[in-house]
Amino acid sequence: MAGRRRTLFVKLDNLTSDVYGGNKVRKLEYILPLACTRERRCVATFGTAGSHHALATAVYAERLGYPCISFLSHQRKTAEVAEVLATHMALGTELVPYGGDYARRIAILRHTLWGRDALVVAPGGSSWLGTFGFVQAGRELAAQVADDLVPAPERLYVATGTMGSAAGLALGLALSGLATEVHAVRVSHTWLCNEDSLHRTMAKATAMMRRIAPTIPADLPERANIRLRHGFFAGGYAHTDERTEAAIAFAASELDLALESTYTGKAMAALLHDLTSSDARCLFWNTYSSARLPHAATRERKRTEPPPEFSRYLS
Repeated sequence: MAGRRRTLFVKLDNLTSDVYGGNKVRKLEYILPLACTRERRCVATFGTAGSHHALATAVYAERLGYPCISFLSHQRKTAEVAEVLATHMALGTELVPYGGDYARRIAILRHTLWGRDALVVAPGGSSWLGTFGFVQAGRELAAQVADDLVPAPERLYVATGTMGSAAGLALGLALSGLATEVHAVRVSHTWLCNEDSLHRTMAKATAMMRRIAPTIPADLPERANIRLRHGFFAGGYAHTDERTEAAIAFAASELDLALESTYTGKAMAALLHDLTSSDARCLFWNTYSSARLPHAATRERKRTEPPPEFSRYLS
């Protein structure tokens, strides 16, 4: 930034809960009550071996008294994966290796879920209801702007994998009349995270919200100001590069923020890159929980053992 001093605003979603914070809480607070209203006996969801969504779902399902099943696929080994899996084991999460072709995945689901009356939570919590949690988050930011707690950001940077958080934010800001441009920094592969899927996510969320509140504009997705950023993927999910590591170091030294390399480090890298050529007023949305994972081992639990397929992450 060539010696210039800039003001950077940060939305501390890492503090949404001292149990387990981050962006997943906003989605789960709308999704998990369905386990009760639909009289489910357990909760199931999907992720990679180190998925923070899968872990957050397990944490809050356990607190509500529901056993949790996590269908986990393989990913690049990182130090965080071992910590996440150890917390799952302490919580008693049923860990199920998940992958292969379509027929194989369907067979795994049928074998595991048959007769269990599970509430199945979409990957990343990015159903229309989970997305609505972030529509409310966008409205929350707009209310803080209206109360003069923060100036209206011209750009908002957020990491996106399954797109529910970014889509909801863009819809919520548009619904509130803010022109903030959401920069959704892609951290997953394009077969999952792409412009067509992003538009479908926003269209579905809008259609479902209109069933509840018909006054919501039908063209809300077209009003949303969102841009999917592809240039900071760093070669793969859970991979990192020099820009990501430099962004993590900057956040620690200058902002007192602990970021990680899979999601938030990449979003910060995009923001820092843009600041070299833009004077736009920017806000960084921190989606990474600051709660310490070992809290899960502080109470008596029925400890589970990981499937043999996941032993490589714990070595």
